[in-house]
Amino acid sequence: MQYVLIALILLVIVILVRSIRIVQQSKAYVVERLGAYKTTWNTGMHLKVPFIERIAKVVTLKEQVADFPPQPVITKDNVTMQIDTVIYFQITDPKMYTYGVDQPMGAIENLAATTLRNIIGELELDQCLTSRDIINTKMRAILDEATDPWGIKVNRVELKNILPPKEIQNAMEKQMKAERERREAILRAEGEKRAAILEAEGEKESAILRADAKKQQQILEAEGQAEAILKVQKATAEGIRLINEACPTDAVIKIKALEAFAAAADGKATKIIIPSEIQGIAGLAEGVVEAVKE
Repeated sequence: MQYVLIALILLVIVILVRSIRIVQQSKAYVVERLGAYKTTWNTGMHLKVPFIERIAKVVTLKEQVADFPPQPVITKDNVTMQIDTVIYFQITDPKMYTYGVDQPMGAIENLAATTLRNIIGELELDQCLTSRDIINTKMRAILDEATDPWGIKVNRVELKNILPPKEIQNAMEKQMKAERERREAILRAEGEKRAAILEAEGEKESAILRADAKKQQQILEAEGQAEAILKVQKATAEGIRLINEACPTDAVIKIKALEAFAAAADGKATKIIIPSEIQGIAGLAEGVVEAVKE
């Protein structure tokens, strides 16, 4: 009898120990009592009533990622593409997640596929390829609203890959190649045009500078000649003034005229016509010289 009592006590202790549950961080336990929902355990230590209560589901509250396989969709212009989506979601209500829908992940996958087909069916191929952000935003809003009764919040939806048919991809590659070649030709033509313009502008500026230099040279030469003429005229005027101040006689004037004719000949003239007055002065000068010699 004593051993039976000890065994019963040990059994009760084991049952009590096994009834103690410690809920980890970022997890929640959904507890049922006699088959009905009782409560939700959050982080900490809890005691479960043996044989009456049971843990129906352990729910993680972390953000989760669901990567669904590619889905065939048809665009507005009847192009069939393969698109796979990635959904980031988080469980906000463990009770609704447990009892709201059977197989929540399958339900989210099917809902995402139908939503994607509806959105893509309203767009053409080019819009699908260039409007990923718009598609992501629409899908997130629709999925978040649809999964709210299941205790799930959809945080973000991303289109992972968009795969058009092979012939469409080849056509797109040819189009892109032609576009790149067109841009290259335009850039080359613009470069050649710019180079020709710069060369013409350089030649124009060079011609302008040469003309300006020639103009300045001519101006300086003209100014030099004018300055020389002015100085000669000033010297001549000064000489005339000095002669007038000295009151020269007719003989001196005639002698100066003779000197001027001699300077004009400069030993190069072959014939010089001398006025009779100056000839007389020359003869008189010659006679005076001979008389002095005798």
